[in-house]
Amino acid sequence: MRKPDKLLILENEVEAQVLGHALEKQEIPHLIKTYHDSAYDGLFQLQKGWGHLEAPAGFHEQILATYRELFGKEPARE
Repeated sequence: MRKPDKLLILENEVEAQVLGHALEKQEIPHLIKTYHDSAYDGLFQLQKGWGHLEAPAGFHEQILATYRELFGKEPARE
């Protein structure tokens, strides 16, 4: 099985929770990873954003459409 691709950057925990819940309701496979590291007291979150979302390539367009619908903007991407 192929590793999920990093799709978009999440700005904060609320955004991650809202999007994660919406994707679960649609039964879209995804993984949300935070950049928080207790050893560095969240330093990477200040530089990179709160975290990111990973998903299989076949679901990217559906996830991006859900993000746009929920937040009314384009997601940050690397």
